[in-house]
Amino acid sequence: MREAKLAQGLGYHAGLLSLAAMKGAAEDELVAHCRAVAEAMPLVGFYLQPAVGGIHLPMSFWRRFAEIDNVLAIKMAPFHRYRTLDVIRGVIAAGAEERVTLYTGNDDHIVLDLLAPFTFVRDGRPVTVRIRGGLLGHWSVWTRAAVQLLERIHAAVAAGQAPLDLLALDAQVTDCNAALFDVAHDFHGCIAGCHEILRRQGLLQGTGASIRRKD
Repeated sequence: MREAKLAQGLGYHAGLLSLAAMKGAAEDELVAHCRAVAEAMPLVGFYLQPAVGGIHLPMSFWRRFAEIDNVLAIKMAPFHRYRTLDVIRGVIAAGAEERVTLYTGNDDHIVLDLLAPFTFVRDGRPVTVRIRGGLLGHWSVWTRAAVQLLERIHAAVAAGQAPLDLLALDAQVTDCNAALFDVAHDFHGCIAGCHEILRRQGLLQGTGASIRRKD
């Protein structure tokens, strides 16, 4: 709560709320915490993958979270298809799809997250939503190309088209991120990977990963 009030006082429009520190808490406790923080400032929900400290949050949680009036958006980064769908299903079940903007944080599935429509049934009728943008580690590097890709996807969505080369690019971007985020070692080097690309671009002096030996 102190952090939320400080951020609001500094002029932040919303806070990205991680629940990683509440591992083991019951769903009622998590929801109560979110409601309390939402009284201080607007919220962006954050589904962080367990490999880097996140906790599993079921559809029932996301429905209750989306029901909070001061929730503006949700960043979905569980790196898990079923859990990503849990968030979307929860938002639709809460009737919050017009108020809550969905962002992908799934660096393993960027293009299709942004390109595909998601349709679920509510009260006997289909409701379709789209993921509007991304909050992605990938976008911290090669940013111009990322912006161009997002614009291309938005144009394809507006035209009602899904070109085959754009569909193929989804797997290529995922393969690229396997190296960038150190998937082979359970993401332990994900930050260092982004730093290394920025170093190669001349935007960072170093990665902070070097060790000076004393002989």
